[in-house]
Amino acid sequence: MQHIHDLIGVGFGPSNVALAIALDEKRHGSKPLDALFIERQLSFAWHPHMLLDQAHMQISFLKDLATLRNPTSRFTFVNYLHEKGRLTDFINLKSFFPSRHEFNDYLGWAAGQFEDACRYGEEVFEVQPEKQGGEVQFLRVRSRTADGRVQERLARNLVVSIGGVPNIPEGFRALRDDPRVFHSSSYLKDMAQHPQARRVAIVGAGQSAAEIFMDLQGRPGAPQVDFIMRARSIRPSDDSPFVNEVFNADFTDYMYSQGTEVRAALLDEFAQTNYAVADLDLIQQIYKVFYDQKVARGSRLRMLRQHDVRAVRAASDGIHLTLLDRDVQRESTVRYDAVVLATGYARDQHKDLLAPLAPYIGPYDVDRYYRLKATPDFHPGIYLQGACEDSHGLSDTLLSVTSVRTGEIGNALLAAQSRARSAARDASQAVQI
Repeated sequence: MQHIHDLIGVGFGPSNVALAIALDEKRHGSKPLDALFIERQLSFAWHPHMLLDQAHMQISFLKDLATLRNPTSRFTFVNYLHEKGRLTDFINLKSFFPSRHEFNDYLGWAAGQFEDACRYGEEVFEVQPEKQGGEVQFLRVRSRTADGRVQERLARNLVVSIGGVPNIPEGFRALRDDPRVFHSSSYLKDMAQHPQARRVAIVGAGQSAAEIFMDLQGRPGAPQVDFIMRARSIRPSDDSPFVNEVFNADFTDYMYSQGTEVRAALLDEFAQTNYAVADLDLIQQIYKVFYDQKVARGSRLRMLRQHDVRAVRAASDGIHLTLLDRDVQRESTVRYDAVVLATGYARDQHKDLLAPLAPYIGPYDVDRYYRLKATPDFHPGIYLQGACEDSHGLSDTLLSVTSVRTGEIGNALLAAQSRARSAARDASQAVQI
């Protein structure tokens, strides 16, 4: 008989690493869940191609993988600093915001303590229902290894934590295979393929676009850089204390308790905390760069505000963008050696993965504890991490509530395990009688 895992986690980024931690800390001496995580990358990496030298976190280090759920956890960022011998030095920085390099190292340190529970280098491509007695009792999880072999495993529960996929604007989709056009998620890797690029465009106006601009403008060789955006200016993210309460764990309860219209209004009201905005310090750095260019009477850097990309054409000499300046309603075409799309992420890839289960899970609605609602004849639990913004709030795609959310999912999984074992004991006793 094929082995059946209590849980298979799809992806092993921060969300599922935090879940592994929560499950490890919740077992209290009882038999642990048989949990296996499957990660398509060959080793742990968190946005590896956006680890820019000057980039830092936008949220407090206290919103790590464990602290808000269990401040005494050995997996906190503070304990990581202690084990690395840097706790006092970090305190002397007087900052809540570590560099992105350091936080990535912290996440890798945590993930490394669960190496035996993760299969790296496999990509889950399909989840199928496994029936017994006419009802779905398990899930058949199919994955493909780096050398093309297909693996199949059975699970009682599934946690899907695959993150976002690059959002490519429609006008650029025909050039997906052109190495001169790439998304910010692969910036460092793909930009390294164009060391001689003399003219580069950045499309977007958020944090990633701003960070990439600062990186490009300071590179040796001084390329010309056009910062292209629909907005009139780069807007600062609102991280003031009262607004920041929308990222508190208890706000999730409030958000989920509201109707569809109120939820949509809340997302719209607080969008400026997370979307198409940048850190104020970074905006000030960019402003100074442009000011210094004015002093020097230079023209290497341009911020093209209120510009729409109307057409995209690939040619042997570069990528030609036709831009509409909405201020004067005038079009112009500019040639670039490389175009970086800092255009955000889409978070609906789980629907493709779970498509074979559509008859049972319908419109992908989730309960308060992130479990997909299903028909009565469907018994496995499927939990979503990072795909519930519409129902649970803006914090869902961020690190802000990760430790608390994984604690809630962990409790739900352990409760289901306890119920299943009780049912098995009752059935066994009934047979003996």
